[in-house]
Amino acid sequence: MSTTMTIRIDEEIKNQLGKLAESSNCSKSFLAAEPIKTYIALNGWQMQEIETALVEADSGQFASDEEVHAVIEKWVPSEN
Repeated sequence: MSTTMTIRIDEEIKNQLGKLAESSNCSKSFLAAEPIKTYIALNGWQMQEIETALVEADSGQFASDEEVHAVIEKWVPSEN
């Protein structure tokens, strides 16, 4: 199932998309939608991870101050 979405693009990009659609025998909609699908596939995981972390934080599942300081001390050299 697909739906319609309106976006604003530069006229030159629109013209180039039209030419590419003609030469590739694909629709402009198809050519415009493919990079969006790819972007979501590559970057969508980040939103899911943020949502999961927020649920964990809201339920109190996060590191204590002592645990955070222990990690910092392990990886950051002291200034002495």
